[in-house]
Amino acid sequence: MVPWEGYVSDETMGTFAPILLYWVYAGGYQLILHRRPLERYRLHTRAEEEEKNLVSLPAVIRGVLLQQLVQAIVAMILFMVTSDSSTVVVQPPITIQTFQFLVAMLVMDSWQYFVHRYMHQNKFLYRHIHSQHHRLIVPYAIGALYNHPLEGLLLDTVGGAISFLVSGMTPRTSIFFFCFAVLKTVDDHCGLWLPYNIFQNLFQNNTAYHDVHHQLQGLKYNYSQPFFSIWDRILGTHMPYNLVSRKEGGLEARPLRD
Repeated sequence: MVPWEGYVSDETMGTFAPILLYWVYAGGYQLILHRRPLERYRLHTRAEEEEKNLVSLPAVIRGVLLQQLVQAIVAMILFMVTSDSSTVVVQPPITIQTFQFLVAMLVMDSWQYFVHRYMHQNKFLYRHIHSQHHRLIVPYAIGALYNHPLEGLLLDTVGGAISFLVSGMTPRTSIFFFCFAVLKTVDDHCGLWLPYNIFQNLFQNNTAYHDVHHQLQGLKYNYSQPFFSIWDRILGTHMPYNLVSRKEGGLEARPLRD
């Protein structure tokens, strides 16, 4: 029994809960990002954010909303095609759901690694599509899904659909999976290194790891997202880093390669 049962279908929740959660979680980060007590946890100074980023916050918000519109349409079509309203879906045991969760994580990581890497290697795709995401040289939470619409469709939306189909999870399980993926993706772009952040402590592929990728020195490294760093390590695109304190306050994810 779940709180929304009898009020909203699992398919509707699977479509819209991740979108709502994105704005709640990213919005919370945006509210605290510039608070003075958190300056010591920032990976970039406020001056860097203002000087280096090539796109305004309103433009970022519009871009994210466009991607989420496409995402919602694809999700509704996917659930419509794969669901049978004449049958009652029985949730599998938690062990099966856990396995499906892990499969979906590995599938999504694999899809996003190779698509992401190819968008960097293909000069046309990088210049005309993927470079839009890298206009945020200093990442922040709301910009986690700021992409060219085609990239948003191919990398995130199609990748999510493939993960859902390959794992065999039910629409109800997918609610938790896609919400988890949203939280992780937002956190990877939050721009803060927080001491008790569960994502940053449990995952090597975290905020600092992805921050290196947004730096010029790390542009062709640390492609892995959103969960593990497996493919980077296997295929030689892993760039280690040290977290060092800045003289002006805050932290820096400093790459260890020249």
